[in-house]
Amino acid sequence: MCGIAGIVNLRGNVVGPAEISRLTNLVAHRGPFGEGFWFSANRNLAFGHRRLAIIDPGDGGHQPMVSADGRHVIVFNGEIYNFLELRRELEAQGAVFRSQSDTEVILAAWCAWQEGMLTRFNGMWALAIFDTQTEELFLARDRFGIKPLLYALTSERFVFASEQRALVRSGLIDASLDVDAARRLMLDAFGIEASERTLCRQVRRLQGGHCMWLRRGKLEIRRWWRTVDHLPAIPATQVERVERFRELFQDAVALRMRSDVPIGTCLSGGFDSSAVICTMAAHEKSGMGPRDAALWRHAFVATFPGASNDERPMAEQAAAWADVVPAFLEIGRADALTELDRILDDNDDVYIGLPSAAWLIYRELRRHNVTVSLDGHGADELMGAYLQEGQSGAFRLRNAAAAIGSNSALARRGVDLLRALMIRRQGHYFLRGGLRDVPPPLPLVGDDDVLPRAWGALNQRLYRMFHSTVLPTILRNFDRLSMAHGIEVRMPFMDWRLVTYTMALPEACKFSDGYSKLIARQAMANLMPESIRMGRRKVGFNSPMPEWLNGPLAGWTASVLDQKVPAFAELVDEERLRRTVSHLTSSKQWDWVAVGRIWPYLNMKWMLARFA
Repeated sequence: MCGIAGIVNLRGNVVGPAEISRLTNLVAHRGPFGEGFWFSANRNLAFGHRRLAIIDPGDGGHQPMVSADGRHVIVFNGEIYNFLELRRELEAQGAVFRSQSDTEVILAAWCAWQEGMLTRFNGMWALAIFDTQTEELFLARDRFGIKPLLYALTSERFVFASEQRALVRSGLIDASLDVDAARRLMLDAFGIEASERTLCRQVRRLQGGHCMWLRRGKLEIRRWWRTVDHLPAIPATQVERVERFRELFQDAVALRMRSDVPIGTCLSGGFDSSAVICTMAAHEKSGMGPRDAALWRHAFVATFPGASNDERPMAEQAAAWADVVPAFLEIGRADALTELDRILDDNDDVYIGLPSAAWLIYRELRRHNVTVSLDGHGADELMGAYLQEGQSGAFRLRNAAAAIGSNSALARRGVDLLRALMIRRQGHYFLRGGLRDVPPPLPLVGDDDVLPRAWGALNQRLYRMFHSTVLPTILRNFDRLSMAHGIEVRMPFMDWRLVTYTMALPEACKFSDGYSKLIARQAMANLMPESIRMGRRKVGFNSPMPEWLNGPLAGWTASVLDQKVPAFAELVDEERLRRTVSHLTSSKQWDWVAVGRIWPYLNMKWMLARFA
């Protein structure tokens, strides 16, 4: 897990050491254990790397890494969990390895299989490989876009990095605003991450499941992974279906316990994180595998005393079941302003809330020298956690909008119309020009996928949430917030084998009798506390935003609204926004619905004030 960067000067001029050093330093937080650089023979291409050492933490895993024959050079961010199996296969074909790292396995896989290696990987990655003979550059991102890869192509150069802000602040590109992307983010904070577009006009995002070649100054991009093309056959009986889910999930957890450094988990007390830690405990009892981390009993729990989203009692139950002594981090009103500007900067985009809780808990892992966390991300969008009573207004709105659409541009416009009408009815629609100036929906990964005709509305909706809207945004957030402290997050529920299997299951396996994630709950019978396994309460891992905006954040919101930011004023009816925020604050009427609708505007104004 690392930060990667690269510069290709397309007219042949030399990449200055200061240029690649500056770009790499802008992702230094992602790799606190060292840096490395590599220049091509004519020095018109340079790679930079910041290392978070997890697999083969000694010199053997240093990057940029050059193949044994000197032909290929790689920079890589992520983990290939099945690298031991791939290594044995490659050794049988004659490959010789000099290190114990998964990075070297990727290089050998490239020599053996080229692009075909991608479908063999079980993991998460963003990588770039340069061929010194052909002078061609290959870049690729994992199936679901867990690890980020941003790039910009100008007439002068091609440049890439792990984060948007690194490119924006590098001085290598035009950092002007993409106005249409900014408008769309304020209308729908979940409507851009699965697209190519970003807030910066020149910066593009290589989408999940895509790869890219740079040949003779031209980019060739193609989609190498489409989940719907890989749906497996499913067992005939429910008993067999549950057993297969259990096998896949247990193996997904076991693979992600491979580490040469201590690992842990962020434990909320909900079903997902509890299932992960209880399965980690079960894996130890059944016998640890090669390269598994012996030091794994680290559970970190964020608690919110007095807040509506505190789940400490459930977290204590799960930790006791797994025989782990948890570390608690209390987050209270005083933390509303803790490192607020840094948290917003580290998140590096616009969201529906202030992600302090996640940022603070990953900082706690770093303080305890735990650099890997197995977390429960992906389960909600895979199996329908939001479809229940008591969900937040933001999720209700998102699901209502998703319910009317399938995969067409017309349906996406319908989503926008529904959302706009709901917002207008509440008096919280602030974009200048109204709907007539809202740009059309951006093309998103999965939009045009042809889904099985037998699928009902639920499976269609989950497919879109997983690939196109909700999950890509959540993955972005957790990547940024964890890597701000040099923490690697691994996600067993996003093992591609488990994803394709679960996607193929009938809807009744996911939501039935008022229970979401039914197949997973059945698979975890007798393997975790019963009160958590069959609990209906769903609490997102969020900061207590209504409480904070009704109290300690009031002064901050007022100061943000008082700032003069011309780019924001051109987009937003600021007077209307100010009146609405003032009323909510003075009457202490902030709730989750208001937060989800208004926070993106506040977040956007904060970002635009610092964008250039």
